[in-house]
Amino acid sequence: MSRRGPTLEDVARQAGVSRATVSRVVNGIRNVDPNIQELVRHAIEQTRYRPNRAARSLVTQRTETVALIISGAGDTFASRVFADPFFGRVVNGVVGYLRTHAMHPVLLVAESDAARDQVVDYLSQGTADGALVVSIQAADPLPEMLAAAQIPVVLFARPEPPQAVSYVDLTHAEGARLAAEHLLARGCCRIATISAPQSIPAARDRLDGFREALASAGVVDVPVAEGNFTVDSGAAAMAQLLSDHPGLDGVFAANDLMAQGACQFLREQGKRIPQDVAVIGFDDSSVAVTCRPPLTTVRQPVEKMAAAMARILSEHIQGTHTQPVSVLFDAELVVRESA
Repeated sequence: MSRRGPTLEDVARQAGVSRATVSRVVNGIRNVDPNIQELVRHAIEQTRYRPNRAARSLVTQRTETVALIISGAGDTFASRVFADPFFGRVVNGVVGYLRTHAMHPVLLVAESDAARDQVVDYLSQGTADGALVVSIQAADPLPEMLAAAQIPVVLFARPEPPQAVSYVDLTHAEGARLAAEHLLARGCCRIATISAPQSIPAARDRLDGFREALASAGVVDVPVAEGNFTVDSGAAAMAQLLSDHPGLDGVFAANDLMAQGACQFLREQGKRIPQDVAVIGFDDSSVAVTCRPPLTTVRQPVEKMAAAMARILSEHIQGTHTQPVSVLFDAELVVRESA
């Protein structure tokens, strides 16, 4: 015969309160004196009580589960998501927050219109308390679809066109300005940039911020080659820029993977980095440290941003925030050997 686990009654006896009081504390009901809450939590630790999740969900009407959705990757989901350290950093930040708040993530992929419909249907059945969305394509319809279904949602990056949903984002233009000023301070005067697809708001902000900073210093002719956030596209863009402008001495790439590709191509051409061509990336991902040479880059605190997403979503679920919230993080230049 198996030994039963501790019950609410056991916790109540240990804490010297009623079973109903223990139930209110366990289920997160707020009208309990803080001192009594502390007594109950201490009793839970002493008795090693573990709430029945199914029973608790009936009381709270919550699953304690949050959907983390990667939207718009299309058929390239595996190659884009698993090859780019950005997504791993998002997951790390989200899980780090949820774990300390007794919540659990479930990963969903919405790579097509049909998949988006399936995701909305799935979440509309109450399978998760809310959604964290990382959109890869511009003008993603999923956030608006989730909001229309009255599913709490928070985005990584501001939505376009503007929508009444919460999001976290970075001061991308300011980060690009820091990169431009650093190249100028090094004495670079023939400067180019490898941009990301201009359909993405963050990519536009980075290009605009970079151009505007150089223009303020009197540099108005800034060659641009577009990549798509990958190492190969960075190498191809660098090849194009070097062919068209063989005398260039400074390059800013809109993410670290493209900067890594640019460095690879420059080394193949016998160019010294940074003596011949200085290179700056964006993100400060793991790639920045393993690149040859290590990248000077603009830091995007992805883990902190992802944790903020999870926090805001939790507050929406609990009713702390009833209106959309936006949080902007500051960019920071991290100087290493490439520039």
